[in-house]
Amino acid sequence: MAEDKNSATLSMNGKDYELPIKSPTLGPDVIDIRKLYGQAGVFTYDPGFTSTASCDSTITFIDGEKGELLHRGYPIEQLAEKSHYLEVCYLLLYGELPSTAQLEDFESRVTKHTMLHEQLHFLFRGFRRDAPPMAIMVGVVGALSAFYHDSTDVNDPWQREVASVRMIAKMPTIAAMAFKYTIGQPFIYPRNELDYASNFLRMCFAVPSEDYEVNPILSRAMDRIFTLHADHEQNASTSTVRLASSSGANPFACIAAGIACLWGPAHGGANQACLEMLREIGTVDRIPEFIARAKDKNDPFRLMGFGHRVYKNFDPRATVMKQSADEVLDLMGIEDNPTLQVAKELERQALDDPYFADKKLFPNVDFYSGIILEAMGFPTSMFTAIFAVSRTVGWISQWKEMIADPQLKIGRPRQLYVGAPMRDYVDIENR
Repeated sequence: MAEDKNSATLSMNGKDYELPIKSPTLGPDVIDIRKLYGQAGVFTYDPGFTSTASCDSTITFIDGEKGELLHRGYPIEQLAEKSHYLEVCYLLLYGELPSTAQLEDFESRVTKHTMLHEQLHFLFRGFRRDAPPMAIMVGVVGALSAFYHDSTDVNDPWQREVASVRMIAKMPTIAAMAFKYTIGQPFIYPRNELDYASNFLRMCFAVPSEDYEVNPILSRAMDRIFTLHADHEQNASTSTVRLASSSGANPFACIAAGIACLWGPAHGGANQACLEMLREIGTVDRIPEFIARAKDKNDPFRLMGFGHRVYKNFDPRATVMKQSADEVLDLMGIEDNPTLQVAKELERQALDDPYFADKKLFPNVDFYSGIILEAMGFPTSMFTAIFAVSRTVGWISQWKEMIADPQLKIGRPRQLYVGAPMRDYVDIENR
C-alpha cells in the first residue's frame, strides 16, 4: 500500500478540499480522489484513464521515459536472459523467485494440468474451420467454467490457486488446438517430458504420422516471446480482467474477457499489423518509398512495429527480442522469404535514419515477435492467440491480487453526460 504524503488542495466555488497524496515505491505521486464526489459533488474526467490509477499493485512497474519494465522489481532484461517463462510465472504469481524445490513443484503442477477435458473436443468441432483462432479461444476459455466446477469459487483461496495453475497449463493446449483445427490437422496431445515452450511448438507443428523434434533455438525464442509478454501493468486487457473480476465472476470468465479485449487490433494485433505492412512493402527496393511516406505528415501511412504508446524511449523488451529474431532468422534463413528480407532491411534503414532516432521511433517488441513467429511458420491469425498464451499469467496474477485486496469494490466508472436533458414522453400520434 502506498503511503500518504501531504495533501493537495482543490479550490472550487469558494471552498477548499484536501485530497491525500500517496507516494508509490516507484513512479509519480497519486492524488487520492475517492472521497471527492462525496465531499464536493463532482467527478473527475479522464477519457482513456491516461492520468488515473485504478488500483495499487505490487506486480509490474513501467517507466516509459526511461524504457524500464520491472516484474516484482526485477528488470525484464535480466529475467529474459537468465530465467525462463515458468519461473517468471512463479515470480508474478507469488511475488518472489522460487527455490529449486519450489520451481520443480510448480513446473510439475503446471505440466500435469496441460490436458483438456476430452468433451471439449466436441466444442472445437462446433466452430467453422475458417474461424479465427482468437474467436475459438474466447469461446473455449469461457467454457472451462462448465468443466472445472471445483475451481470457480473466487472466495476459496485453494480454488483460486487451482484455477490459476489450470489456466497457465491449458492455455497453450487450447491455442495449439485452435491452430490445428483451422488448418484441418488432428489435435496433438501434450507431452509431460517437454518444457512449456517446446510442448507448445510440438502441439502446433507435430503430426501423428512422424516424430517431431523441437529445435532448441526455436524453443528458446518461443520461451522469450512468452516471457516478454507475460505482464505489462494496467493495459486494456488487464484492466478488463480486473473490471470483470470485481463483480465476482469466475476466473475462466474473467480471462475470457481479457482475451476478447486483447483481440482488438489496437491492443494485441500490433505484430500482425506489422507483418501485413511488411507484405505491403513487398520487396527491399520499395523500402525508401515507404520510409518517405512515413515521414510525410499528409500521408496516413505509418510504420507499424515502431515506437510505443507507453515507452518514450527504446522498448526494453525489443532489445532481447531482436537477439532472438537474429538467432531464428540465422537458423531458418531469410533468402527465400521476401517478407523477412524486407523486415531486416527496414530495421537497418530505420535505425540509421535520424528522423526516426530523433522521434525515438525504434523497432518495438511487436516488430521482432512478428518476424520470429513468421519464420517459425505461424500464420498471422495465430499471433494474437500466442500473445494471449503469454499474457495469461499476467491476467491471473492481477486477478489474484485484486480478489485478495480488502479494498475490493465492483468497478463503476462515472461519466460526463452530454445527452438530452429531462423531457416528457410524447405520445406517438403527436410526434
